[in-house]
Amino acid sequence: MNYLSKRRVAVGSMFFFVGLCFASWASRIPDIQSKFDLSEGQLGTMLLFLPLGSVIGLPIAGWAVHKFGSRVVILTGGIAYALSLPLIGLSTSTLMLIPILVAYGMLGNIMNISLNTQGLNLEDQMGKSILASFHGLWSLAGFTGAGLGAGMIFLGLSPAQHFGVVMAISLLIIFLAQSLILKEEKSTESGGMVLKKPDALLLRVSLIAFLGMMSEGCMFDWSGVYFKKVVLAEPGLVALGYVAFMGAMASGRFFTDKLAARYTKVAVIQISGFLIFIGLLLSVFVPALWSATLGFLLVGLGVASIIPLSYGIAGRSKLYSPSVALALVSTISFFGFLLGPPLIGFVAELFSLKVSFALVAFCGLGILILSSIRKQVFLIPPKFPKKAAA
Repeated sequence: MNYLSKRRVAVGSMFFFVGLCFASWASRIPDIQSKFDLSEGQLGTMLLFLPLGSVIGLPIAGWAVHKFGSRVVILTGGIAYALSLPLIGLSTSTLMLIPILVAYGMLGNIMNISLNTQGLNLEDQMGKSILASFHGLWSLAGFTGAGLGAGMIFLGLSPAQHFGVVMAISLLIIFLAQSLILKEEKSTESGGMVLKKPDALLLRVSLIAFLGMMSEGCMFDWSGVYFKKVVLAEPGLVALGYVAFMGAMASGRFFTDKLAARYTKVAVIQISGFLIFIGLLLSVFVPALWSATLGFLLVGLGVASIIPLSYGIAGRSKLYSPSVALALVSTISFFGFLLGPPLIGFVAELFSLKVSFALVAFCGLGILILSSIRKQVFLIPPKFPKKAAA
């Protein structure tokens, strides 16, 4: 294995560790609810502090990576992220839990921006698109974390004990990978704590990412409800749609890079928008078990490429450093993830769940339109920077 391949493994392992930590926390949310005797409404309010921290972390990440480099932020942020996970399980009151969740959300997005910046830098060194495969590892870690969580629950371990095991695994990954996480060259583009108005390129990419994240958020939160109330699936098959979506999204990210290299990033984004549109319409107009499962699978394949390819385009902005450009796009797109699920519920209350999902289908159509008109907005160097001579 050559040096760049080793670096790819190291960076990929860091994406995996972040996904493992997040999935581990998510797998024990019911236990946290029981521990503090929270109602559904109180739990929902408590969970809002995590995205609040994420929003706070976005501009901080853009500034920190621009000023100190992604290596420093990845290593310090990674250690803090791993250490903060057990604190969630050790919390003895909601007043103690709230600031920890805010910090955990903030550190999660700091890791998101710094790792994607490191990934873009490695892309340039390797001379090919690899960012989507890193996102695939994050998704794969979600399955691993969910399975590990189920095992820990079966063994009777408390959330604090479970999170302590994950922390140990995470710190080991950081220790093994740290020598191959390198500081990129000093950027000369503008950067700062305050997020600035996106230019035409970043605005277009941000809107596409916003629609992609809105679709993703809806599928995460409402897949099971849709299969239960619209598809009328048997209790044992209610999760089938979610599994189809998540499996397709995770696997799709591992071949997105090859498709982008062959057909261009823009073409893959266009196809992705079409898949989201068709998949959701199929699920709405033919709400049988087989068709809805197929539809959700198509949506997963479509969603798979939106964020990694959007980051890949944004990170090569000529006006902003990669970290600041990623923070801009992440900030706008993240609101899609927050807005989508409540919007589904609001529209379903007024009309029906099928109408809600039909409206989300138009997110895919919007992605297709935005990536098709005035393609010159997306023009980026057709080739990666040439590798330095040995």
